[in-house]
Amino acid sequence: LPCLDPSGVQEAHDMIRTAFEISEEFKLPVLFRPTTRICHSKGDVELDAAVPGTRKGEFHKDPRQYVVIPAHTRILHKKLNEKQPALKKRLVDRGLNHFTIRGPTAVIASGIGASYVQELLPPGVSFMKIGAYPIDEEWLGGFARKHEKILVIEELAPVVEEAVRQVAGCVPVFGKINGYAPYEGELSPAVVALIMVKAGFLPDNPFAAPEPVQNLPLRPPILCAGCHHRAAFYAMKRVFKESAIYPSDIGCYTLGLQLGAVDTTICMGASITVGSGISHSDASHDVVCTIGDSTFLHTGIQGLMNAVYNGADMTVVILDNRITAMTGHQPNPNTGITATGTESPPISLDAICRSCGVTFVETVDPYDLTGMLRVLEEAKKKKGVRVIIAKQMCVIAARRAGVKRGRYAVNPDLCTGCGTCVKFGCPAIEFVDEKARINELCSGCAVCARLCPVGAIAREGKR
Repeated sequence: LPCLDPSGVQEAHDMIRTAFEISEEFKLPVLFRPTTRICHSKGDVELDAAVPGTRKGEFHKDPRQYVVIPAHTRILHKKLNEKQPALKKRLVDRGLNHFTIRGPTAVIASGIGASYVQELLPPGVSFMKIGAYPIDEEWLGGFARKHEKILVIEELAPVVEEAVRQVAGCVPVFGKINGYAPYEGELSPAVVALIMVKAGFLPDNPFAAPEPVQNLPLRPPILCAGCHHRAAFYAMKRVFKESAIYPSDIGCYTLGLQLGAVDTTICMGASITVGSGISHSDASHDVVCTIGDSTFLHTGIQGLMNAVYNGADMTVVILDNRITAMTGHQPNPNTGITATGTESPPISLDAICRSCGVTFVETVDPYDLTGMLRVLEEAKKKKGVRVIIAKQMCVIAARRAGVKRGRYAVNPDLCTGCGTCVKFGCPAIEFVDEKARINELCSGCAVCARLCPVGAIAREGKR
């Protein structure tokens, strides 16, 4: 399949239209591969003009194309292979793969690495940019054999490098395979410069070696101030203790790792399936898994059904913050609205869990710490699969919706400096001069007030 590999945010925008055009021309799906730095970058983007007369899709019946039984796929596989030469040439014709010859040595780069190379490339060094795959071997070989040595810069596996080595003949190729570039980690200008120096393509590294300041406190990523996930994790640890096994999933709540309540995270939906497996293989420990509402609806339901069917003994906590928070606050089938703002019937998590065969299903507000602890204690006493839905709106979504709870403050005259509230881990709580203090990050969840053993925390204006 064709794969497009953008080197910057503008190109990421432009390649999407190109991907659709190539897909239409060759009747193939097109992969789009933005790596970490592209996905985490911001930049000015010139938008394309709207395409006039854009048609809606039409399905044309063609069982030989769309019904993938062996008799059809044998023919389709042959057709797929026959498309490859024209596809490779089209990627060059569209300018996705291109080169400039400037001298006897050359650097070939793909993705974000191509942008870094162009910033560092000295005069007299040829440059080839790979922006799409598959690569035309004849075109690639013609470029490679015009040079005395070649350096290949790419992220992760040496896909481009292996293609270059196959067609370069006797031309020396430097890259990952012979140890000039690392296999692991993402590229940066400094990393690329170091590779180019090592391979003899730069006289020295223009980036000074980093000199980190010593003895700075660690600042791992943490949950937002007032995030209800923190209260849920706190309650879980209070009830099930350190000895329990806590499989988790992908979302904001993966940061429960910092609270000691995340033991596994693999892929979407794996918290329930991993927890189910552990419950069968290690009956000596309680298993308490966590999964978000969006992730549960995406890939958790099947795992829950199988856990019940196969007799797992575990507690499942669905952290329902009413949104898909980690990736940008997109709505989901639980939200009651689509991404375009159209109202949609909200899915009942309770009903889904019961239809999967779960008999113990309880919904609780994790800000109600007493209630959360009580429900977890009940679940601990039971056998089989138990589900607790910890339901509370995401603090960021609540702020955007205008929800106001009021801020909380510490009465220094009552505070004993025991540190109970600080150990809760909320970034709104500080410790100054041996006393707790609540800063401007406070969202008014009031959990710290319920935790304080001496009643030193109260809503501002109340004592």
